[in-house]
Amino acid sequence: MNYHVNEDIKNTFRIFPMQGRADYHRFDMNENPEGLPQEFVSEVLKEITPEFLATYPEPGRFMKKYADFLGVKPENLMTTNGSDMAIRYLLETFGEHGKEVVTVAPSFEMYWVNCKILGYVHVPVSYEEDLTIDIQKIVDAITDNTRVVVLINPNNPVGNVYSEEDLDRIVAKAREKEAVVIIDEAYHYFYPNTFLKRIEKDDNVIVLRTFSKLFSLAAVRLGVIISNPEIIRYVTNGRLTFDTNSIALLFGERILDHPEMVEELIRIEVEGKAWTLEELNKNGYETRECKGNFIFVKPHHNANEVAARLEKEYRVLTHDYKSGLLKDYIRVSVGSKEAMKIFTDAFLQADA
Repeated sequence: MNYHVNEDIKNTFRIFPMQGRADYHRFDMNENPEGLPQEFVSEVLKEITPEFLATYPEPGRFMKKYADFLGVKPENLMTTNGSDMAIRYLLETFGEHGKEVVTVAPSFEMYWVNCKILGYVHVPVSYEEDLTIDIQKIVDAITDNTRVVVLINPNNPVGNVYSEEDLDRIVAKAREKEAVVIIDEAYHYFYPNTFLKRIEKDDNVIVLRTFSKLFSLAAVRLGVIISNPEIIRYVTNGRLTFDTNSIALLFGERILDHPEMVEELIRIEVEGKAWTLEELNKNGYETRECKGNFIFVKPHHNANEVAARLEKEYRVLTHDYKSGLLKDYIRVSVGSKEAMKIFTDAFLQADA
C-alpha cells in the first residue's frame, strides 16, 4: 500500500513497559508498591455514579484546590493526562523541528522519545564517572539552536538535585538564547526543596508535578503544568479539550482534602527507604541514596542476572541497565518497611 507516514514517527524505536505486572511485586517503575489506603479508595469510589461517568470532565474545581494547596493561582495551572502528556504538550508548544532540546543523560526517556517523534535534536549532557553532573556542561550545551532545556529535580534515574545557583546559571543562559526551562518535579515529595517560586521570578520557567508517585494515581494519569499565565495560555491552545479524566480529577481532589494522609504517605516511604538502605549496608552492599522514591544497589554478582533472577524466581521486579554508567546497579522503588522486606528477602537470596 502507498500511504504517507510521518518520517519522524516511522523512524522512532519504542520499548513499552512490561505487561502483566499486577501479579508481581513491583519495585521497577517508581510507583508506590502498595498504593493509597483501601478505606480512602473505597470512600472515593462511592462518588463514581452512572451520572458521574456520563459527564465530560471539568478540571476547574480540582485546579482551584490544587492552586490553594501550592500557593499559586488557578491561571498558573493546567492539568494533563499524566506527566507524559505534559511533556508532549510542552515540547510541541516550545520546540521547533530540527532545533535542540537539552537534557542530562541518563534521564527520563520520554524526553528523548518525544524529540524523536517530533523531529527535534536531542542534546544529552552526560554525567561524570562518579555520577555527578557538571553544571557548566549544561550551560555550554545551550546554544542559539536550543528551544527547550529540561532539568528533573531530583533526576530520574540518578537521583541528583540542583541548587538555586545551578538554576540561576541555566535559566540565565536559556533566557539569553530565548529557550524555556522545564523543571520536572515528579519526585518532589521525597525531596521537599522546590523551584516552584521561580515561576514568579523567571518568565521562561515551567514546573511539572505528577500524582503518579507519592499520590499513587499512576493508573488514572494526573499531571499538572505550573507556570506564568502566558505560558499556560500557549500550552492550553494546543491541548486536547478533555485531556484529563474525571476519575483522576476526583481522586486528586480527595487526596488534597486529606493533608494528613499525604504526610503519612511521606512518613511511610521515608521509613521504608531508610530501613532498606540500613539492611543492604549491613549486608555489605554498596548503595546510592537517591533523592527520589528509589535507591540504587550494586549486587555482588552481575546486575542484569540478579534482576532476571528476582523476576523469574521471586516475582520481584526491579530496574536494571544493560550499559552505561549504571550497568552495575539495579534501581529499586521504595515503599513501606513491610513492602521493602519483600524486596530485601528476595534480593539477598537472588544475589547469594
